[in-house]
Amino acid sequence: MKLWPKILKRNGRRELVFLSYEEFQAIQERLEEATALLTLRPARGEDGPSLPGYPLEQVRLKLGLRPAKLRPRRPSKRAKGR
Repeated sequence: MKLWPKILKRNGRRELVFLSYEEFQAIQERLEEATALLTLRPARGEDGPSLPGYPLEQVRLKLGLRPAKLRPRRPSKRAKGR
């Protein structure tokens, strides 16, 4: 979304912003979508996942893929300095 705001300054400070009505509507729609997402995210976790989950190894076997090779974890640089 490209905006073409007109900014009005008073005493060197930004005081007002003017947008076209189309720009205003686009911003308002995006804010409504963001608000809906923020409302839905916590609600999604209340009842647990809606679809069953499968362990990665089970999916790999079903797809005919080799099992993942697990490598030992190296200590992080932050842990070394402690």
